[in-house]
Amino acid sequence: MRLAAVSPFIDHRHGTERAFAELLERLAGKERCEIHLYAQRVEDLALAQPGVARSQDCGAIIWHRVPSIPGPHLVQFLAWLFLNSLWRAWDRAMRGLSFDLIVSPGINCLDAEAVIVHALFHRLRELAREEPAQGFGTGVFRSFHRRAYYRLVAGLERRIYADPKVSLAAVSRRTATLLREEFGRQDVRVIPNGVDTAQFSPSARLARRSEVRQRRKIQSDGFVLLLIGNDWRVKGIETIFRAMGKLRNLPVSLLVAGDDSPATFQETAKSLGILERCRFEPSRKDVLDFYAAADVYVSPSREDSFGLPVAEAMACGLPVITSPFAGVSEFIQNGMNGFVLRDARDEKELAGLLEQLFRDHDLRQRVGETAAASAVEWDWDKNAAAVWELLQEALSKKLHTSS
Repeated sequence: MRLAAVSPFIDHRHGTERAFAELLERLAGKERCEIHLYAQRVEDLALAQPGVARSQDCGAIIWHRVPSIPGPHLVQFLAWLFLNSLWRAWDRAMRGLSFDLIVSPGINCLDAEAVIVHALFHRLRELAREEPAQGFGTGVFRSFHRRAYYRLVAGLERRIYADPKVSLAAVSRRTATLLREEFGRQDVRVIPNGVDTAQFSPSARLARRSEVRQRRKIQSDGFVLLLIGNDWRVKGIETIFRAMGKLRNLPVSLLVAGDDSPATFQETAKSLGILERCRFEPSRKDVLDFYAAADVYVSPSREDSFGLPVAEAMACGLPVITSPFAGVSEFIQNGMNGFVLRDARDEKELAGLLEQLFRDHDLRQRVGETAAASAVEWDWDKNAAAVWELLQEALSKKLHTSS
């Protein structure tokens, strides 16, 4: 099968992008798909050289670099939609390149025929509306810009996801339910993300724990909370801040990793008197470096279609705390292999749970061991096999419709 895969960037640093990279590698390697990847940036992916002869039964990933332009994210997104469509049209017209299917992780083009839904911007737009109004300055511009971007993508979701000709997969039952309620889609397939348990394991984490904590100058009795991802506000960082404010008598610190802008959150942490206990770091390919430094993974998300870092932390044997608004919570038995807050914004509940975990080493160890055993069930090969079945059905539906 020849696929056009459309995603602005692919790497192993971010949740959605890492999940899509794992999928493409398996579709090319196991299902022998010829994948033409239209992206602005690609890292850590085995690519074939365009124009090099290959046998018909040999899969490959061929990168077609789509240019990017500087500017606000909304402008970059509009340019991306236009340019990736233009590049694919050029390849069809000038190179005679046709595709069996166009597949995308979310809203990346207007003509996708199979979409894996990793985030639902209808929900993010609702959350943005709940935020208090900002005063005049850069804060109000950021808020306006984010709301405008969410509104645009949510509008495209309504156009694309409501189309029955587009085959949809959701990374959790929660996301599938939202797709049914918002767009009337009764046919969404649930395909959870996987975890590389060879890379993420208790032994791998513990082998690096001493070195990564020493490098960050973490005290031996330091109790480190970890949050990984982008859009830290939606991930629940302010609830973590407020909970930490209630634990001033404990050596609790927070490590936050991702590509969000720390400035606003540093101001909030400073106002709560906990800034010196917070450390902000950019995302990195070596994600295990973060898990090895931590004692607990905390993500009281207000919205998260799956929550891949939660699953990876569980595979590493870390106790995790999340919320019912994260898709991964469907796989957590509260108090057994992790913890699910009743209310994502309840800092008292979170603070009480963190203090309990700090004081009870046996609880941390027992929950972490059970979490690691649970994570074995998540497998990227299973994920790719389920997506491959979805793509075959999508192609069959496409051919039947066109005949």
